[in-house]
Amino acid sequence: MSAAPITEPSASRTLPRAFWALWVCQLVNRLGSFVQPFLVLYLTQDRHLSAGTAGAVAAAVGAGSVVSQFVGGWLSDRVGRRATMLICFFGTAVALVLLGSARSMPMIWATAFAVGLLGDLFRAAVSATVADLLEPGERVRAYGLLFWAINLGFSVSTVSAGVLASLGYGLLFWLNAGTSVVAGIVIWTMVPETRPKLEEGTSRRPLLPVVLRDRIFIGMVLIQIGYATIYFQGYSTLPLAMARDGLPSSLYGTVIGLNGVVIVILQPLLVKRLATFDRPKLVGVSMLIVGLGFGLGAVVHNWWGYALSVVVWSIGEIGFAAVIGAVFADIAPTDLRGGYMGIFGMSFGFGSVIGPLAGPNALQHLGPTMTWIGVALLGVVIFIAQYALSPAIQARTAENAATA
Repeated sequence: MSAAPITEPSASRTLPRAFWALWVCQLVNRLGSFVQPFLVLYLTQDRHLSAGTAGAVAAAVGAGSVVSQFVGGWLSDRVGRRATMLICFFGTAVALVLLGSARSMPMIWATAFAVGLLGDLFRAAVSATVADLLEPGERVRAYGLLFWAINLGFSVSTVSAGVLASLGYGLLFWLNAGTSVVAGIVIWTMVPETRPKLEEGTSRRPLLPVVLRDRIFIGMVLIQIGYATIYFQGYSTLPLAMARDGLPSSLYGTVIGLNGVVIVILQPLLVKRLATFDRPKLVGVSMLIVGLGFGLGAVVHNWWGYALSVVVWSIGEIGFAAVIGAVFADIAPTDLRGGYMGIFGMSFGFGSVIGPLAGPNALQHLGPTMTWIGVALLGVVIFIAQYALSPAIQARTAENAATA
């Protein structure tokens, strides 16, 4: 991969105060992510619902999250980035409290969907705000720092939530809501509106007609769905495969925990170097590493072999996550940047649905060896597709930079 001049970071410039406010919001929001990992346990143990019903309620949160990506992107272009984030954080706090106090099934269903819908509105708005605030050469560093904050916060929250849950599940809802309010206050006091203003006499274009004519963007979205399908094998097929090999669930927790450890340790060391590579091609190579990392499952059957697999695909995830937001920001039209980022996030959500459906079924009917080989082959396919699309992405990036 050769370095591309447009992606060179501006090392001399300090990132603006508003960016660091967004960084704090990401960290606080993830530090308080107590409810979702323990939602099924809460519903089965505290509300005495069946496992199937509890799983369906958790799926309602996921469905809300998928819709949220698109809605959040649309809102950030129409009403503003700052307003969208405020709706997200303060609205999520209310939804969490209502879910924690809901007794009837209709109320539980409605509030679960609301938590998913409101909880992810900020994602596209944050991504668009970073692109608004920073020059193209600074975005890789910024998105990398946000990714690191997310993983640091989530690593802490998953450990502390287990301790807090022993004191009562109700506490998780209130603390999660409290951190959401804190994040909202940070946005209210420290983040200005950054949505680019339209030229006088012009109106904002509708999103979908533009997207449907954008073959480069549609190609990228399809590739991301493939990548997300691979990535979510780590939370669906991997624990089942380890169980088939006779490994206890506690070992799965240790092995998957390496993902956060690798990211928290290595990502700050690698982000400056990653910013010097050709972004679209780095995305392709990173996705290939993730696919091949999961593919190691075809030949390993003990805990350290699975641990090695996790370490390999975690390194690929670092490269992917550090630059993918910048790539989508580079190709998005300025006036529809929020909507583009929202559809990008939505594509990842689709993969989060497809992956847990495809992987476990393949494991059941084809066995672990063929399943993991299939995952690796999917990684090769999306790598080839991404590499083939890279020249067009670079041309669009240069065009947008010249007319910005």
